[in-house]
Amino acid sequence: MSPLAFPDVERLVVDHLRNRPELTGVVVDNRPPAGFDGTQKAVLVSRVGGAWVDDLHLDRPLLDLEVYGPDKTAAHTVALAARAALLEAAGTVYGGAAVTEVVEADGPRWLPDYNRPAGNRYLSTVRLSIRPA
Repeated sequence: MSPLAFPDVERLVVDHLRNRPELTGVVVDNRPPAGFDGTQKAVLVSRVGGAWVDDLHLDRPLLDLEVYGPDKTAAHTVALAARAALLEAAGTVYGGAAVTEVVEADGPRWLPDYNRPAGNRYLSTVRLSIRPA
């Protein structure tokens, strides 16, 4: 039996969102850009949990999307665009993996970032189901 090769799910989501026309002008990455203070339009992607389900041969990662903007309204608008774009990832193939399902675990919620007091942040959590090819 060959070893399992798990895709970098953060990179999968970043790459999926980065080229979406509705997110033009938004920084999408798994780490903040240099000098980031929370006032730029940005979507930061982080795997925060999840597990391999051996019986189903399925990886089920949980990912947080931290969405920032220059004001609360702009951050909310970007959060809704990122939410809709990511929900469309089901059925896509990324390298040696297929995204079979995207489920929202917790929709966008206002959550001020006390490390970046000038920033405006919404946070959401999604669960992906990924089957290795």
